[in-house]
Amino acid sequence: MPAARSSPPAGARVAPSCRPDPPDAVLPAAHRMRRSADFERTVRSGARAGRSTLVVHLVTRTDPGPGPAVGFVVSKGVGNAVTRNRVKRRLRALTGERLGSLPSDADLVVRALAAAADADYGTLGRDLDGALRTASRRRAERAGSPAGPGR
Repeated sequence: MPAARSSPPAGARVAPSCRPDPPDAVLPAAHRMRRSADFERTVRSGARAGRSTLVVHLVTRTDPGPGPAVGFVVSKGVGNAVTRNRVKRRLRALTGERLGSLPSDADLVVRALAAAADADYGTLGRDLDGALRTASRRRAERAGSPAGPGR
């Protein structure tokens, strides 16, 4: 007679809050920024806007692409690996929900600040929306006045 299992299968032990997000909640692969040169260009030349939990950098690409590209920077200052991964998952889901409102030629880098570790999903969403509005406005101002006032 086979021995009885001492614990339930691994899938049954996973808490509901730890289960993978539904496929539509993740950022599609075509919209992920991967190359360090793209991150560097966006951070150095993009319109920047910050909030208490994050900073966004938004720039217009010169080459056409499949749509907006988004990258994330979550440093060790945010917390340990578990905390950083949770923040990244939340930011990926939040930006995935907002892809339709971004211009198709935009590159966006979202940098999490230390306060993002303690922020809930709603707070991160509000901060992301506010920062995106400000960065978009600044990007449009730059495009509208190439030489700046009085130059």
